[in-house]
Amino acid sequence: MNLVIQGPEVSTPDLKRLHALSRGIAIERVDEQAFRITRADPATREAVAAHCAQARLDWAFVPAGRKLGDFGLLAMDMDSTLISIECIDEIADFAGRKAEVAAVTASAMRGEIDWPESLRQRVAALAGLEASALERVYAERLRFNPGAEKLVAAARRAGLKTLLVSGGFTYFTDRVRDRLSLDHAYSNELVVEDGKLAGRTTGALVDARGKAAHVARIAAELNLPRDRILAIGDGANDLPMMAEAGTSIAYHAKPVVKAQATHALDFTGLEGVLGLFPPG
Repeated sequence: MNLVIQGPEVSTPDLKRLHALSRGIAIERVDEQAFRITRADPATREAVAAHCAQARLDWAFVPAGRKLGDFGLLAMDMDSTLISIECIDEIADFAGRKAEVAAVTASAMRGEIDWPESLRQRVAALAGLEASALERVYAERLRFNPGAEKLVAAARRAGLKTLLVSGGFTYFTDRVRDRLSLDHAYSNELVVEDGKLAGRTTGALVDARGKAAHVARIAAELNLPRDRILAIGDGANDLPMMAEAGTSIAYHAKPVVKAQATHALDFTGLEGVLGLFPPG
């Protein structure tokens, strides 16, 4: 196994200390913010994790030689993963109910309350809001997280199929899909009546189980085994989807997600995925 260390600032003293802690052989530069310690000992992960937490560095033990192109499917959450906001919280801001809705969102992402019920409550809070608020959120507030465009472009060049699965809304996932040229996008559709949000969704609910089902279905269509699926998410409702993947990355995630993912990125952007699994 190799140990990949990355972060906005990786110091030489930190690299030397981690080289010693992990009992590795050599230190190699992967890119401008990532380094690889070859033939590191995974049994040292607790010591490595402790040092990296103090130094604010991301770390991961990865199979030697594993490349991005070894995967066949990249499955991603949208809100707070591919993009920097929770869309429903920003919509609620235009209804004057952001604090109330955001509190429910945060609790659901931590896995503290039932996610489908939380979505129904939050969507109901939007009833009567002009549907034009969706366009304002998209135009004024939706931004990609650092490295998102770079990651997707590299995945497409490497031949991976790309899948966006979100408990959010089609208004946003469809536009993100088109902007990034993603292969698939699935989420929930808000009902609009007379130019206003009706406070409910239509169609099958894309919740935690729905997200996982979409990943499993696309993987089956592509005849991909679990070890060729890479999934990225940040909240508790991403866990079933991530469980469908042989490799899962908790991105700036809640503790419950980091505890179950195979890897975590806390300090780098989504380009950190390429530090773990180089495209070339």
